[in-house]
Amino acid sequence: MAVHPTAIIHPSVQIAEGAEIGPYAIIEEQVIIGKGTSIGPHAVIGKWTELGENNQIYHMASVGVAPQDLKYRGEECWTRIGNGNTIREFATVHRGTVTGISETVLGNNNLLMAYSHVAHDCRVGSGNVMANAATLAGHVTVEDNIILGGLVAVHQFVHIGSYAMLGGGTLAGSDVPPYMIASFGDRREAKLRGLNLIGLKRRGFSDEVIRNLKNAYKILFMSDLKQVDAIAKIKAEIVGCAEVDTLLNFIEKSERGICRG
Repeated sequence: MAVHPTAIIHPSVQIAEGAEIGPYAIIEEQVIIGKGTSIGPHAVIGKWTELGENNQIYHMASVGVAPQDLKYRGEECWTRIGNGNTIREFATVHRGTVTGISETVLGNNNLLMAYSHVAHDCRVGSGNVMANAATLAGHVTVEDNIILGGLVAVHQFVHIGSYAMLGGGTLAGSDVPPYMIASFGDRREAKLRGLNLIGLKRRGFSDEVIRNLKNAYKILFMSDLKQVDAIAKIKAEIVGCAEVDTLLNFIEKSERGICRG
């Protein structure tokens, strides 16, 4: 454990062996820092924050501080971050609220680039990339292996499905299904542009799975069928493909509605 003498650390903080705390870092009470995690110079770790192992928090980042929610009154709510995450300079992650799920959660191996923001009560999975100044409003769910381009803004309560990609500058006010790529159209609002083909191939999806997803996409978004009829048609014609089942389940459970092309 290496702690710089200028760091300000509350006595209640638990620091595992192998962790590093840089110059002028501020770590508030009831914080847990896992093995191999590095806190950079001038970073702030707010109270009620749990950091797993081998995370890198760069200088000037702010993790676990109070949410930007006028209803918040200082209640005990947490920020829980898994392992292997990289949170770059000036990125911000805020704790949860009692009017939400009382915690903000990041999984493993996420990259939050400079100036990106994760607001209160968000759930972010694993393997995601948030490019510079990408922003999640409160209560957003981001699944796994998703890329959010620079300056993407995601509205409260929106759900982004696994393996999706949002192009830079896109405003996402509706749910983005898994495996899809979306970019801005009129007024910068997200519009589907098809499957995230390059991403799926890089992740090792088989040609058969990609073909099934293409067929499902055409039926859902390029036919004249109503959504309920399109889903019924896909279920009848594409059987035994877990990825298509995941896509349909996502759409059927959407509360904000699905963005379209």
